[in-house]
Amino acid sequence: MKHVSILVPKGHVSVVNIAGTHQMLSWVNEFLRQTGQEPLFDIQLVGLERQLDTSGGLFAITPEVVIEEVLKTDLIIIPAIHEDYEKSLKDNGDFMPWLISHYKEGAEIVSLCISSFFLAATGLLDGKPCSTHWQQAGVFRQLFPKVILTDEKIVTEADGIYTSGGAYAFTNLIIYLIEKHAGRETAIMVAKGFMIDIDRSSQSPFMIFSGQKTHKDETVLKAQEYIEQNYQDKISVNDLCEDMALSRRTFERRFKNATSNTVLEYLQRVKVEAAKKELEKGRKHVNEIMYEVGYSDPKAFRDVFRKVTSMSPKDYQKKYSITAVY
Repeated sequence: MKHVSILVPKGHVSVVNIAGTHQMLSWVNEFLRQTGQEPLFDIQLVGLERQLDTSGGLFAITPEVVIEEVLKTDLIIIPAIHEDYEKSLKDNGDFMPWLISHYKEGAEIVSLCISSFFLAATGLLDGKPCSTHWQQAGVFRQLFPKVILTDEKIVTEADGIYTSGGAYAFTNLIIYLIEKHAGRETAIMVAKGFMIDIDRSSQSPFMIFSGQKTHKDETVLKAQEYIEQNYQDKISVNDLCEDMALSRRTFERRFKNATSNTVLEYLQRVKVEAAKKELEKGRKHVNEIMYEVGYSDPKAFRDVFRKVTSMSPKDYQKKYSITAVY
């Protein structure tokens, strides 16, 4: 059996992450029993103390064991911690050496949603791909520049460390782990039982682009505002550089450092975000929206839209519009 440690941190934690993970892994054990097989997961709730006030007092989760009692574990699952980052580190700092020690001894570590912040603070994510809730991507990049953030991904895996995208995307990661440890057939049964899209790999369709503006580069901020106010027009990078009185190389370097996007990527994402809003209203045809956001080539528009959202404009409209247009 594989020993699974589901952490119960102090503070306001995601009860959904904890209960959902426990329920899905327990379902696997029951399925295996019913098919004449041995259960696979030995699941324990692991905390720093036995009595904790979790989820802001709304729910109480009682750890079964404390970290000192877990001598060997195979899989460590960290739920999202909905607390101020500094406070969560202070309250749960004793987990960090425990995590590092067990990882070095062969345990795999799973980060759900914004628990990526806590895991990244250990240094174990440095140089590795990582996902998190798309709304927190900008802050994450600032705090952890050594981590390779792939905020469009729902699931990442590298060297025994797994991360998931935002909110209920954690179910896709748990399905992924079930497939890895219990096989594809069992994973499909779990996906059907819990009605989870087993092969969903991107959170891009759910992302709402809001340009990174917490930086202090006033010149880049000015350029961002210009792009957002004039995205329908043909915007030249050379013209922007001239307006900002910077060489192209300097401007592009500063823009990428400040926003984590190239100028072209930023412009494309602003256009696509505007297109998404119109597609969601369901009142206009795709080609009409394409022209409104500054594209004249349907193929170029489709390619950029798919690159940003992982969907075609028509598929996006069918799925998310209030009244679909055909």
